[in-house]
Amino acid sequence: MRSSSGAILGLTLLAGFTMAAACAEEAPPACQVPASLQSSDSPLPRVTQAVKDAHALNILVAGSRSSTIPSAESNAYPARLQAYLKEGLPSVTVNVSVELQIKKTAAEVAAGFARLLENKKPTLVIWQTGTVDAMRSVDPDEFRAAIDQGVAALQKAGTDVILMNLQYSPRTESVISPPPYLDNLRVVAQQYDVPLFDRFAIMQQWNDSGDFDLFSASPGLNLVKRVHDCRGRALSKFVIDTAHLDTAKQNRQN
Repeated sequence: MRSSSGAILGLTLLAGFTMAAACAEEAPPACQVPASLQSSDSPLPRVTQAVKDAHALNILVAGSRSSTIPSAESNAYPARLQAYLKEGLPSVTVNVSVELQIKKTAAEVAAGFARLLENKKPTLVIWQTGTVDAMRSVDPDEFRAAIDQGVAALQKAGTDVILMNLQYSPRTESVISPPPYLDNLRVVAQQYDVPLFDRFAIMQQWNDSGDFDLFSASPGLNLVKRVHDCRGRALSKFVIDTAHLDTAKQNRQN
């Protein structure tokens, strides 16, 4: 009887472990991004050419405070972007640098692009913008004119551009009004045929799906690191897919 009972218990435990493993395999990974937000129809021709010809990719992030984690910069999304790009493009030399534009409006950032590009000479500029303008209630038409000026200057300097819109936060919805700035970024992206990385929609999706509690007033370092890692991963896929970089081909060329 004991032997029989032990066998039954063993089989029950085994079945439980098997079911748990199956559920773990079926569970979707955290911070998924809808396919519609993972790439753009607008091209990144200089990125494509640089990877093909020189096997090198030099990216500059023109960012704000949300580009950094002061106590853990290696976990901030630009560093994670570089790590994921190196993983996805193993035969390519990837360098991601950051130029912080803390508390600057889009107009102030755009005015400094010519000098900035002289020193950095990037293949791609990821321009993270909109939050400061929204917080200061900058006139949306003035914001649009500034984005227009900045993108024109970047393209004239011979670099590809990805626009990144505001960071989503359910806590600030009653304080600022994102829609006019989101809409104007989208309009300028279409006008200049540059990709728009919709950070706002992606983070809203993560919050609504329960991946992250972005309403918390004190998110904690671990949560911040996770959000940055997810953003870096999503952005790397966005760059690779939008520039139509064939990973298999890169491996063969190595």
